[in-house]
Amino acid sequence: MTYEVSVETRPEQPAAVVHEVVSRDDLSAFLGAAFGEVGVVLAQQNMFPTGPPLARYRLEPGGFDVEAGFPVPGPVTPTGRVVPTTLPGGEIAETVHVGPYDAISAAYTAVTAWLEAEGREPTGAPWELYLDAPDAPAPRTVVCFPCSASAG
Repeated sequence: MTYEVSVETRPEQPAAVVHEVVSRDDLSAFLGAAFGEVGVVLAQQNMFPTGPPLARYRLEPGGFDVEAGFPVPGPVTPTGRVVPTTLPGGEIAETVHVGPYDAISAAYTAVTAWLEAEGREPTGAPWELYLDAPDAPAPRTVVCFPCSASAG
């Protein structure tokens, strides 16, 4: 698959998430449970998502440090495992991966190569936006990297 990378300037985005360190094998179950939990809390607080489900990843030995939930119009009140977070504003490099989640690493490789070729560098943890249900034949996932011009 060929990936087109673009950069957009965005404001900070509040989000409501469940944060946990999970193994690769447990990632799918965690995401489904987290999205459900956040949805319940948002309904209880009369809030509605302002965009598609998201997950922000940081690599950990044997798995991922993950925040999973939804963008929201303002801070959520912490309830159970659901907490507020903020996606960074500024320049965001992104591409769309179409297809199975287990092949998404190619999108990450494409964005990081593009950033290097363009004299840019990541400024924080990347996140994904899930545009389709996981059972879609070819789900679309937007891979987002906060970035800036390289200092050197």
